[in-house]
Amino acid sequence: MEKTATVRHEYVAGEVYAMTGASRRHNRIAGNVYRRLADAAAGGPCRVYMETVKLRKDIFYYPEVMVACGSEPENPYYEDAPCLVVEVVSPSTESTDRREKLAAYKRVPGLKAYLILEQERMRVERHFRDEEGAWLRADLVEEGRFSVPCPEMSLALAEIYEGL
Repeated sequence: MEKTATVRHEYVAGEVYAMTGASRRHNRIAGNVYRRLADAAAGGPCRVYMETVKLRKDIFYYPEVMVACGSEPENPYYEDAPCLVVEVVSPSTESTDRREKLAAYKRVPGLKAYLILEQERMRVERHFRDEEGAWLRADLVEEGRFSVPCPEMSLALAEIYEGL
């Protein structure tokens, strides 16, 4: 169904939801993150995707940006073992991104970090696993730089919100 559909759908908490289009601002933020991650991943074992590859692990989501490293799954339409997931919140997705998706992503065994980016102000909510596997949260507002686990690099808020 999804391969030929003109509208993308996500499977959240047992329900299928049609995804709405994104604003230009939303798209530029996701594009800035994608570009930085793809440049850092070039030539290495990691693959970076933007919006059209599903994350599948008892859930079906289309993260704005997703990074997976290692072997590729057999199905060419999804990744099931990402190490990084990025969502850009909008008014219609904010509660889902911060609750249902956060809880679901934390259950993905190899996921190292989940970034929630805001559109209206320079803010990143970073959820990440520590070395013992416990989930931690750190927020950055207006300025700063943080580490990204895969590919290993750092991102500055100024880079994420460049041109806006």
